Amino acid sequence: MRILLTNDDGIHAPGMAVLEAIARRLSDDVWVCAPAEEQSGAGHSLTLHMPVRLRSFGNQRYAVTGTPTDAVNLGLRKLFADQKPDLVISGINAGENLADDITYSGTISAAMEAALAGIPAIALSQAMRTPSSSFDAAEAWAEKVLAPLVEVTMARRTLVNVNFPDLPAEAVKGIRVVRQGFHDYQRGSLVEGTDPRGRNYYWFGLEDMEHTLDHGTDLEAVADGYIAVTPLQLDLTHHSAIGTLAERFAG
Repeated sequence: MRILLTNDDGIHAPGMAVLEAIARRLSDDVWVCAPAEEQSGAGHSLTLHMPVRLRSFGNQRYAVTGTPTDAVNLGLRKLFADQKPDLVISGINAGENLADDITYSGTISAAMEAALAGIPAIALSQAMRTPSSSFDAAEAWAEKVLAPLVEVTMARRTLVNVNFPDLPAEAVKGIRVVRQGFHDYQRGSLVEGTDPRGRNYYWFGLEDMEHTLDHGTDLEAVADGYIAVTPLQLDLTHHSAIGTLAERFAG
């Protein structure tokens, strides 16, 4: 099995090192193509206004001067022109990607790009709530989660989002397959300042968000100490509204 690894924290991120070690237990044909620098919050953005560069960091390890989407896109076009990967794994992200935060996530978006190309894709994230948080849960549990997922035939244009709770490995209660939750909408703090030239700037901050833990969601699972496994689809159509809207334009 040929596996391509990517992320949004950059090729030198600790989570990538953890993921590489786990992937090499699943296959002897592992490739890395990840952003050269951290791209957290990049979402599904594609670099169009400047060229991107591909740099080698040893055997089957490459960095791209762009977004996670760029890394997967360029990797598939340049590195795998003859034989595509059988699986793309994105992560392990330092921080959870739960609920509607997946729309901002470069980790999820890298997996989306693979899914669009018809390649099975899995995104892995480790919740980190304190300065002392680690990848302990992901290191111990990721292979147990990935092994059955690798055997599943995924529907086209779908991916799987996996989040590990911020707990010691032995404290993790198990694995739950759950739906995507939703936060109460608030985007954290906004810091305003003035640069050395006297121009105003604005810096978005990140804060814990209040949310209701609806039953059966990724938010609830991780809060309860479980690993959340959530299948996602790229079809954003609200199918039940088609008929209602069509009636507005009928006649």
